[in-house]
Amino acid sequence: MSSSPDLERIEQINATGCTPVVFVHGLWLLPSSWDRWAVVFDESGFAPLAPGWPDDPETVAEANAHPEVLAGKSVGRVADHFAGLIGGLDRKPVVIGHSFGGLIAQIIAGRGLATASVAIDPAPFRGVLPLPLSSLRAARPVLGNPANFHRAVPLTYEQFRYAFANAVDEREAKELYETFAVPAPGEPLFQAAAANINPWTEVKVDTLRADRGPLLIISGEKDNTVPWAITHASYKKQARNEVAVTEITELPGRGHSLTIDGGWREVADTALAFVRRFTT
Repeated sequence: MSSSPDLERIEQINATGCTPVVFVHGLWLLPSSWDRWAVVFDESGFAPLAPGWPDDPETVAEANAHPEVLAGKSVGRVADHFAGLIGGLDRKPVVIGHSFGGLIAQIIAGRGLATASVAIDPAPFRGVLPLPLSSLRAARPVLGNPANFHRAVPLTYEQFRYAFANAVDEREAKELYETFAVPAPGEPLFQAAAANINPWTEVKVDTLRADRGPLLIISGEKDNTVPWAITHASYKKQARNEVAVTEITELPGRGHSLTIDGGWREVADTALAFVRRFTT
């Protein structure tokens, strides 16, 4: 069920006549991780919308105090939630997602619902085969216990440092952890881990759809969670689309925290330059 603030924001966006930009956060983050991005895109003439996943708490403090509300969210449920919100927009939006949000962005684009998309260090989908050891280590806090499928799982600082903040210094890593980190539902990680052996998986993308729209995949060079082997394999699957533009770029020296750390503006500007080429 969509929240009243989201519906109010959709009404406001429709009244502007501007191209909407829908931001999709990934695991261990909340919509507030996009606040600075929203300002940049708003100042550039777009109409930003950063909804939560279903039942997301409003604040990091609330999420950490009540992690149970974050549990039980499948990839399919989240994708349908965002598709429903997009259905309320008068104009087809740009969709920008990070990590599992990047996967959701590609699912949305594969349904023909995006005018252009940017997937930043996106989680893999069915048919993306590489499974680097660093990805397994980053996912171990969840996948190491089957009971976590139904739980929301927090990261310790050390786990966050490895999975997100390995490319920044200790001071910034601790600041990012305290500012942004929340528990995450375990179910999407189990779904992604089984995607290539489950023919009925929700973790699948229609990469060949003619109206998929232009897609940019951004990869952080030092990302442990979604390293180049995964992003490039995703790109190769998407690049088989003979109609839509598919591009990939690697940002040197960047880890999985690239959308929220001190270098976020470089990533935002890279995404903005791409979507400007295909929107008016």
